[in-house]
Formats: sequence, structure tokens, C-alpha cells
Amino acid sequence: MKPNVTYSFVIPFMNEEAVLPLLMARLIPLIDQLDGLSEVVFVDDGSHDQGAAIIAEYCMSDPRVKLVRLSRNFGHQIAVTAGLDMVVGQAVIIMDADLQDPPEFVLELIEKWREGYEIVHAQRGVRRGETWFKKLSANLFYRTLSRLSSVEIPRNVGDFRLVDARVVQAIKSMPEQDRFLRGMFAWVGFRQTLVQYERLERGAGETKYPLKKMMRLAMDGVIGFSDAPLRLALWLGALVSLGALCYGVYIFTLAVFTDQLIEGWASTIVVLSLLSGMNLMISGVIGLYVGRIHAESKQRPLYFISQSIGLLGEVEARRRNEAMNDQE
Repeated sequence: MKPNVTYSFVIPFMNEEAVLPLLMARLIPLIDQLDGLSEVVFVDDGSHDQGAAIIAEYCMSDPRVKLVRLSRNFGHQIAVTAGLDMVVGQAVIIMDADLQDPPEFVLELIEKWREGYEIVHAQRGVRRGETWFKKLSANLFYRTLSRLSSVEIPRNVGDFRLVDARVVQAIKSMPEQDRFLRGMFAWVGFRQTLVQYERLERGAGETKYPLKKMMRLAMDGVIGFSDAPLRLALWLGALVSLGALCYGVYIFTLAVFTDQLIEGWASTIVVLSLLSGMNLMISGVIGLYVGRIHAESKQRPLYFISQSIGLLGEVEARRRNEAMNDQE
């Protein structure tokens, strides 16, 4: 029987061959000093460089290092989910491979976990190497989401966190397709706390989160954890209808009691354009939610694995044991 794993690291990556050796040079000494057995699960989210080959070499020399290769690029949140499905540790640390999340800070997360907290969020106190636009947009996003959502989602918190194994099981029971893990971890509850850290510049390479992906993630967060856009569309439609009604009363008054009514098409075109634009916007908002329903109804698997090194067999064995326990 294999000894119990205390700490599991989930590290998704895509085209990070330049930074992975730097990460491993800091990560291996870290897990050597931890007070329990550790495993490091790297999830290759459809890389086209030699990153997977680099990690495979570490897997051959160190059984604590493990690799999962997804069949294509499924996205960062799905890659993290795949890692959570594979790990067996009592505490799971989620971090990126670009060294903006300093591995040494994990010791502070573990300290809070030892105090009894089941979710320990790493909150960005200082954000180095980021443009003013990214800092401003991130701040606005978190402020807006905290106001719209019924769940208190911590501000300035990314995916760098430590979660207890019970929390991992809760997340695994939530199979939604468009995943916003930051909101999901906040939604499940349990004992949570924040620890501030200094977010550093990338160790090497280029960012894999351009503006388009950031906007998509923000949209997933808003739609996944708030019905405010639907309510806004309802009130906006009511407001426009009320305005149209008032305008109609105004026109009727001019026509009956005065001779000031000027016949023409300009005002008509303006009103029609306004109403048409509002209608399209409201239909678009509703369409986003309907699209979510359509995606969920297909019940497709979140991801497919093309290759694994060091862990799939033991994960399958654990799942069989869990299934047998459930039957008993």
C-alpha cells in the first residue's frame, strides 16, 4: 500500500518550456522540506512546445512529479479541474507555472490550513509586471462582481490557493461546463481565509491570458454567479417602454390641443432605432443564459486525456475503492 499523500500541487501550463526548469529549481527544494509526502501534478493544456517533454524527464527521475496531457487546449479552468480530478492529497495547492505565484509562499498557506481553515486564498497585495490597464480592469471587475453576485467572492484573488480534500470533493461534484473556479470555491463555503502576497513578474515566457481570454473569464464569472444581467434587461425594457408611453402621451397632447405637431420621419426613426437597439441587447443577454443551458444539456465530458505519467493507475484504483465503499 502506498503511503498517504499530504500535499498535492496542481500546476496547469501551456507553452511554458522557458519557465518550467526555473519553477522546478524552486519547487523541488520546497516539497523536500514539507512535513508530509507530496505530489506535483502538472497538467499540459495543449502545449506545442517541449514543456511536456521537460516535465516527463522530471517524472522519470522523481516519482513525486506527475504529468497529465490533455488531448487539446481546453482552457485554464478546465486544466485546473483535470488536476483536481487526479490528486489524492489531504491538502491541494493550485498555482500557475509562470512563477508569478511564488512557490515559497505555499508554506504560509499550509500554516493557515494547519490552523483549521479549509480554503486559504492567496490575495494579491502587490501586482508587479502588470500594466495599469490590467490592474484597473481587474479592480473594476472584482468590484462589479462583488456587487452583482449573491456570493462573496474575494477581491484580487486568482487561482493561487490551498484547499482541503473535502473542498476538492465538493468542487468535483459541480460538473458545469463554463467554469469560474474562483467563484465556485467561494460558493461551496467551508472555513475560508485570505493571506496577502506579492505577485511577481513572470519568470520567463509570455502571458497566456490575453485580453480576449480575460474578458471571457469575466463573462463566465458574471453569468455563472449572478442573474443581475437578466434583471437589468428586464428593468431596462420597462424603462424604455415607460419612456415610449410618455412620448406617446406627449404626441397625443400636441395633436389634440395644439397645432405644433410637425409631421416628419426623424423622430420616428430615432424612437424605432432606440427600441430596436434595446430589444437586440436584451435578446443578447437572454441568449447568453440560454446558450449556457444548451451547453449544459449536452453533458459532454469536460476534457480528454491523451497521456499520463505516474498517476492514472493509482487514481483509477482509488476511484474503484471509493465506488466499493459507496456500495457497501
